[in-house]
Amino acid sequence: MTTFYCEADVNHQILRDRRVAVIGYGSQGRGQALNLRDAGVDVVIGGRPGGRSWEQAEREGWEPVAVDTAVRDADVVCLLVPDMEQPGVYRQHVAPSMRSGAAILFSHGFNIHYGAIAPPGGVDVVLVAPKGPGALVRDQFTAGCGVPCLFAVHQDASGRAAEIALAYAHAIGGTRAGVLETTFREETETDLFGEQAVLCGGVTELICAGWETLVSAGYDPQLAYFECAHELKLIVDLIYAGGLARMHEFVSDTAKYGDLSRGGRIITEETRRNMRRVLQEIQDGTFAREWQSEHAAGGRLYAEMLAEDLSHPIETVGAALRQRFAWLRQKAGTTP
Repeated sequence: MTTFYCEADVNHQILRDRRVAVIGYGSQGRGQALNLRDAGVDVVIGGRPGGRSWEQAEREGWEPVAVDTAVRDADVVCLLVPDMEQPGVYRQHVAPSMRSGAAILFSHGFNIHYGAIAPPGGVDVVLVAPKGPGALVRDQFTAGCGVPCLFAVHQDASGRAAEIALAYAHAIGGTRAGVLETTFREETETDLFGEQAVLCGGVTELICAGWETLVSAGYDPQLAYFECAHELKLIVDLIYAGGLARMHEFVSDTAKYGDLSRGGRIITEETRRNMRRVLQEIQDGTFAREWQSEHAAGGRLYAEMLAEDLSHPIETVGAALRQRFAWLRQKAGTTP
């Protein structure tokens, strides 16, 4: 097992005299930039003048500048725009302005691993990937806690790339929870697989298939929603807090027996073979090439698939039921 790095493992001086340019002020860009600023790091925001995130940055006390300007004066360039936008931003704005001896940092290894971005030999190329969305990175930091991070070094031109990555992870709160060393390949491939096979693709297909099975058998669609979608959060929260053991501790014996005796009939050997095929397509670049081509062609198929997904009848049933959940309205800041 790889060791988790903590605050004691960090060179606290290495970012002291370095300027960090955060390119992009979306979920991760915003969360990481605010944490860096609160940690005393010299941070500049690079973005598109007049854009929505530009205006948000101004409201939150920043003086954003064009990407080229931000990169020109930076010692560390954090490229935190969406994956498919990164190659264009890099070619047009980062590469021409980034000076030799600087470091470029990513929070996902996709474009480095699949070769869409190839920085020159004179710069450090590092990864710091918080294991949570930007809002959680920010919330945990302000609460005095932190979100675990992964870090990796793809290119060590300075001989201090790992120190820079660890110091950055520390500054955004990662060492409060632990920072795990990995590689760009491992981070990219495991992240994509988790999204496709389990967290997004697998879970949503399982929810919809379960709902469809109950509804087609004549059960009330609202009841089916409660059983196949709503209550999922209760189980996930138990697993999140204490693994499978905690889930088994808090569900009924009937639920446990049903889990143990029937779960293998849902996730079959054929399912596992399909998972291995999905992983193979990630490993050999098939998925990356497909997604890059789809994006370059304008994303028509992507838009069609998304629209079809969001038009599933479970969405209509769920939206109506959620209007009755006062706690959701309170969380969103609306009147119950």
